[in-house]
Amino acid sequence: MSFFLFFCIILVDQIIKLIVRLNMMPGESIPLVPQVFHFTYVLNPGAAFGILENQRMFFIVAGIFILLAALLLYPRLRQQNPWLRYGCVALLGGAVGNLIDRIHNGLVVDFLDFRIWPVFNIADIAIVGGVGCMLYAILFKEK
Repeated sequence: MSFFLFFCIILVDQIIKLIVRLNMMPGESIPLVPQVFHFTYVLNPGAAFGILENQRMFFIVAGIFILLAALLLYPRLRQQNPWLRYGCVALLGGAVGNLIDRIHNGLVVDFLDFRIWPVFNIADIAIVGGVGCMLYAILFKEK
């Protein structure tokens, strides 16, 4: 189940990003719910909120390091609480989704725009959701 979740996150993220790249111009915005939710094509050179802008090599090395660490630690992770296990898998799937973008063109494709928050993508949702699950497991489920 973990590998299925991991690959689904990456697949959905990359398919939507491909659709955005093929059908929109950077900066173009399509209102789905006017003034509330738009589909906006943004190329992000940094991390969340644009921090560490243009640090492509740092993000690539960090992403590869996280992927290798996860592969080495996965046998131990399989025995953990499901909240912790699936949280780590979601975090890793999101990190790999954004890593693919960084390797491909040095920029992450973002497209979900709620107008009151910076534009983000499916990989970002997986990262935040994964961290949330991990925190829940650590704070409330671990003995």
